[in-house]
Amino acid sequence: MTPPEITFTAVAAAAALLVGLPAARRHVLLSLGKHPSLTGHSRMAKRLGRWIPAYHYGEDEFFGVDEVPAEVQQQRRAGFMALGQRLKARSTRTLDLTAAARAGLSDLQLTGRYRVPFQFSPHVMKHLPVGAFWAEATGNELIDLDGNRYLDLTGSYGVNLLGVDAYKALIAQGSQMGEQLGPVLGGYHPCVADNVARLQAISGLDEVSFHMSGTEAVMQAVRLARYHTGKRYLVRFSGAYHGWWEDVQPGPGNPLPPRETYTLRDMDDRALRVLRSRKDIACVLVNPLQALHPNRNAPGDSTLVNGSRSARFDRQAYADWLARLRRVCDETGIVLILDEVFVGFRLAPGGAQQYFGVQADMVCYGKTLGGGLPVGVVCGKRDLMRRFDPQRPADLCFARGTFNAHPYVMGAMNAFLQALHSPEVQAMYEGMDERWSSHARRFNEALANAEYPVRVEALSTIWTLTYTQAGRYHWMLQYYLRDAGLALSWVGTGRIVFNLSYTDQEMEVVLQRLLSACEAMRRDGWWRQGAALERGRIARQVLGEMVLARLGLRPRQMES
Repeated sequence: MTPPEITFTAVAAAAALLVGLPAARRHVLLSLGKHPSLTGHSRMAKRLGRWIPAYHYGEDEFFGVDEVPAEVQQQRRAGFMALGQRLKARSTRTLDLTAAARAGLSDLQLTGRYRVPFQFSPHVMKHLPVGAFWAEATGNELIDLDGNRYLDLTGSYGVNLLGVDAYKALIAQGSQMGEQLGPVLGGYHPCVADNVARLQAISGLDEVSFHMSGTEAVMQAVRLARYHTGKRYLVRFSGAYHGWWEDVQPGPGNPLPPRETYTLRDMDDRALRVLRSRKDIACVLVNPLQALHPNRNAPGDSTLVNGSRSARFDRQAYADWLARLRRVCDETGIVLILDEVFVGFRLAPGGAQQYFGVQADMVCYGKTLGGGLPVGVVCGKRDLMRRFDPQRPADLCFARGTFNAHPYVMGAMNAFLQALHSPEVQAMYEGMDERWSSHARRFNEALANAEYPVRVEALSTIWTLTYTQAGRYHWMLQYYLRDAGLALSWVGTGRIVFNLSYTDQEMEVVLQRLLSACEAMRRDGWWRQGAALERGRIARQVLGEMVLARLGLRPRQMES
């Protein structure tokens, strides 16, 4: 006969096993739902970021890290120094002011250091300076303090949708609208009511709140989702950017470890299984810009270690993914938030919701919606936007900001929203997909015909350059583009942003300048035609350098 205590122990163990099985299953599903790269493993990425040592290539090593013959290294050195001299001679005043401002402007220190892979950065900063000041913008040109004119490919980080002259007019119109009230805060300018009505119509949602930036708008949307669901966790997708605040930017760049955030695979059914299996998820954040490069960080030239950047846009595939995600959120009571701060109004007059055919529970806007002035907006369903519990007077979800709904910003927003539905702007949207796809095809045909290892990948007016061969120096292209008269943002060729006012003639000028820059790259020896370079081998080489530097050893000609 079995002793009673053994029976009890066995039963207790079996019960513990049964209780633990669902938790174990959820943990396994969560692990499977993460992307296998570092973008899907924030803690690992953060640990690796702390592990990577600081080192850089000395002047001799700089030109031959891919083990080219000595004559090619000399060719590169001559081209590099000549390029630097041209950049310096052309923009003396602009560069002098940039250098003087850098010591007191921390943003300049960051952007200057992270334009290129860190191993190359000190030598590049010394010899290939890039000015950070502009004197004037007109049409699609930027003019520096020395009078040099560049075609603007920065897009003002996404703000510039209609062309800079349009935003000058919108800001002036908004300022005129708000000047009688002036900077009176706490109450509202009458145009706010019209803004709300227009945003309700655009978003298909019930209520609106105004904020000072896109980051703040996302913060408030997540906060409201947590408040109304009573759940802690948010889901974001690998590589997606939602602003710089804690929960949505886990990993490198955030001083705190990941907390109430799950980072899952984009466009993957394994992520949907995680949503179905867990009861602690308040909301899912989607940045539709990821349709261009799913599960990858925003592309920048500072990460062009071996030329393995890739991007590809499939509108129908991404629309199907959002439709499946919408259904799962409906089944589970998870709040679906679309972060349209960057892509809002760039894909369609009704934003990404209209373009991809999905209705979110909450939508965040920013950038271009301010008509050229800083803004963030949350639109949401009525039951999600309420900031208090009417049955519990001390239970609030407080969010206010001094400059929320500033009269001048609201005026510029109103001017933008009116312009958005004008015949002139509506004409810009007609045939937009076909027009910008045609531009991208023409660029790629010209690049292929000239046998340059560069290709364009496009999400409408948002482009990135990819490379068809491995290489250690693709990041150099941004400096040749500058020399050719094209202005990029500090992330280089990773993100090129056009506006809808670009004409066919201007796009032809951009293409010819791109081809000229590519030819200079090839002429100066940075691209080795027929060279047997392999991306994996380059990556292993860089990893080996890091290990040696971490151990305090110096590879040949490397400086700590």
